[in-house]
Amino acid sequence: MADTEENLIRVAGPLRPGDVPPLCEQVAAARHGPGGSDVICDVTDVTTADLSTVDAIARLHLAARRAGGRIRLRNPTPALLALLGLVGLVELLGLVVEVEGHPEQREPPRGVQEAVEAGDTAL
Repeated sequence: MADTEENLIRVAGPLRPGDVPPLCEQVAAARHGPGGSDVICDVTDVTTADLSTVDAIARLHLAARRAGGRIRLRNPTPALLALLGLVGLVELLGLVVEVEGHPEQREPPRGVQEAVEAGDTAL
């Protein structure tokens, strides 16, 4: 699915309960807008990984579900991703997480070659 400005929401700063209703309205509007696909929540600039942030993300996901879609998180910090996993939201909500600029798990970064030491046994 193509990412367009209609379905992209940038979320920044520490998220507090008062920030959630306007963000939920943006999610619903983006879902019903011309893009009509998943809503991408770019959380690159979210500065805290706490339970208020987790609550906000869960509410954004709920708003997207009510509008007939889902959200995709783009670029969560490692701390936020770990916290979402710890409380079970990644699995429970089926959150799609996009991390740009990082190699996939268990894959070496591009350009890195494994060296063979003299005396290593063949596998």
